[in-house]
Amino acid sequence: MIASAPTAPAAGGRFTLQTSDPALLRRLLGQGPVALASAFVSGELEVRGDLVAATRLYGGLQSANGFHRIAALVRVILPWLREHVAQTGVRASRNVRAHYDRSNDFYRQFLDERMVYSCAYFRRPEMSLDEAQVAKLDHICRKMGLTKGRRFLDIGCGWGGLALHACSRYGARADGCTLSPQQAAWARSAAADQGLESRVRIFECDYRDLAPAYDSIASVGMFEHVGRARLEEYFARARALLAPGGVFLNHGITRPERISTNLTTRLWQQAVFPGSQLVHLGEAVRAAERAGFEALDVENLRPHYALTCRHWVARLRQNREACLRIVDQRTYGAWLLVLAGAAASFEDGGMDVFQVLLASRGSPARPLTRDYMYAPPRREEARFSCR
Repeated sequence: MIASAPTAPAAGGRFTLQTSDPALLRRLLGQGPVALASAFVSGELEVRGDLVAATRLYGGLQSANGFHRIAALVRVILPWLREHVAQTGVRASRNVRAHYDRSNDFYRQFLDERMVYSCAYFRRPEMSLDEAQVAKLDHICRKMGLTKGRRFLDIGCGWGGLALHACSRYGARADGCTLSPQQAAWARSAAADQGLESRVRIFECDYRDLAPAYDSIASVGMFEHVGRARLEEYFARARALLAPGGVFLNHGITRPERISTNLTTRLWQQAVFPGSQLVHLGEAVRAAERAGFEALDVENLRPHYALTCRHWVARLRQNREACLRIVDQRTYGAWLLVLAGAAASFEDGGMDVFQVLLASRGSPARPLTRDYMYAPPRREEARFSCR
């Protein structure tokens, strides 16, 4: 027998809570979000329909008593994530490897074909995830003004999607660095498969160990690992890696000034990205200015990340059986819960994601308008042969 409890959240998404034990369902509904989350992660409770809406309604995201719910929920989920995913360490390399070296096959179940693990860019809401990730890569490359022969660095390059795109589509000479051996191996193999190994170099190292000088640098989804105390050091090192007149694009999640720590930000920091810390946009810009940068452009992609997380959740659910052959139920359930909560938080304004384009103060003037970021691709942006 399947017991179910239907509901229709204010956001419009419909879902049904289901379990094989009617008594368990009644008890869970009475105990609140921590018990519901625990049962969902363990597989005792299923959500049919809009998981993001379920997370919003039962997760206590906007509750006045949210902090206590958050603390209790983290105590429930975090030990499993530490054991099965995170194994949190004190070094940045250990934190990164704990997260990204779990299994390339697991990430393949929900990421796009280029394995881009950051906010996509939806020019139209109906775009597929693969189309939106390509649009994001183009958006970044064009913001930085990448052209043939320009020296480009991707800090925290992941599986190499941006570095490969910068070379193959814009003709840049691209370097990428990651602390994850599995990511580095994947990116090098992809470069070889595309005949780009002479123009795309992937380093398994800390960005602080690289030597200047680059015409353009991007950091996409790595900024969350820096931490408030090291912000100025981070921006200062990026500036030191730039050639004169170069630009640095920093793409990262921030927490709004007036939004207190909620369910999703706490889980995101402690469970999904061990060792990370979400700072405010103002803190980031002030640290960049103290390091000698000026902000050329600031863009909030919050709605785009909400859509991205919804796509990831849908793909994880679609590929449930494949995921459970790679990770256990608790790991799978925890990822679903966190990504669904992230989608709700981005939709509701609990988290932001900003692209900030920076240059050393007094650098040569950029275009007077932002038209160059959105105009149709120029002839020289056609795909280059980099063999």
